This record gives sequence, C-alpha cells and structure tokens, in this order.
Amino acid sequence: REGSILNKLIYINVGLFLLFSILGVFSFMFQFDINPILNKLYLPADSNTLLKQPWAFITYMFLHSGFLHLLFNMVWLHFGGKIFLQYLKPKQLLSTYILGGISGGLLFILAFNYIPALQGLTLDARALGASASVLAIMVAIATYSPSHNVYLPFIGIVKLKQIAFVCVVLDILSIPNGNAGGHIAHLGGAIFGYL
Repeated sequence: REGSILNKLIYINVGLFLLFSILGVFSFMFQFDINPILNKLYLPADSNTLLKQPWAFITYMFLHSGFLHLLFNMVWLHFGGKIFLQYLKPKQLLSTYILGGISGGLLFILAFNYIPALQGLTLDARALGASASVLAIMVAIATYSPSHNVYLPFIGIVKLKQIAFVCVVLDILSIPNGNAGGHIAHLGGAIFGYL
C-alpha cells in the first residue's frame, strides 16, 4: 500500500505468478486444467479470439511462463524503473509500462497477421510477459537521458543509450531464432518508449 509505483508493479507481477503457480499445484493434485483460464488472460494473435477477450491487452503483461522469465523481467524493471524515477514521475512510469505493453501487443498481433513466415502460426500464438513494458521503460529513459552513466559488473561504466541499443539489436537479431512473436512484441514496446 505504501510502496512506490515501481514496487507495486513488481508486487503485482510476482503475486500473479505465485497465484497461478499455486493453482498449478492444485490442478496437478486434483486433476483439473487451468489452461482455459490462462488462455483467457494471454494475448492471442488471432483477431477473432482477441475480440472475445479484449482485456488480454492488459492482463498478458502481468503474467510469466516460468520463474526465470519472471526474474529476468523484474530485475530489468527494477533497474530501468529506478533510473526512470530519477528523472520522471511515477504516473509516467505506470503509463509507459501499460502503453508500452499495449504497443508491444499490437505489433505482436500485426506481425502474426501480416508477416508471411508467421501467418501459419496465428491461431496458436499467445503473448505473455512484461518484456515489452520493461523495454518501453528502458528505451524511454535512455531516450530522455541518453548519457546517464550506469556501472555494470564485469563491463564497467556504460551509457544508458548503449544498453538500450544493445537490447533492441539483440531482439531484432533474435527474431528468426525462436520466440519471434516475443521479440517482435519487445520491439513494439521499444518503439513506444522511444516515442
């Protein structure tokens, strides 16, 4: 209740992960399937499915597929969010998180409906995770304060714009190597952050 908006975003992500992990334990023990519930919360690439669950544009950015997925996103959210709040307001952080996630979701849907290599996968494609939102925050603050110095262990002092640039380039280069939709969603978040 008294935490910063950054802490609240992290608590919501962790809380939902724990909730669905516990539900997963009960579903295993008592033999019921929670996938129909989760599929209503993930963001579908198929536009007909999306029309039946428009809330997925918001819910998908608070759900994660595993502990490492959650951990990686929350570490980056904390890192980028702390720097963001040195320059900008908490409401701007929240709006960047939400709108960056929505932008990532839109690019994800457009990619699966218009890129030939992905069109055959549209019916089964689902997006989840805070990555697009987190990258929106990283790119936004790197655009706002590109020369902000950051110390990285084993690397030394680098500028924020260099970190953001490397993140974006890695996502672009990773598109053909699996999880193309996820990397494209990240880029949607990055575009919003830059704008």
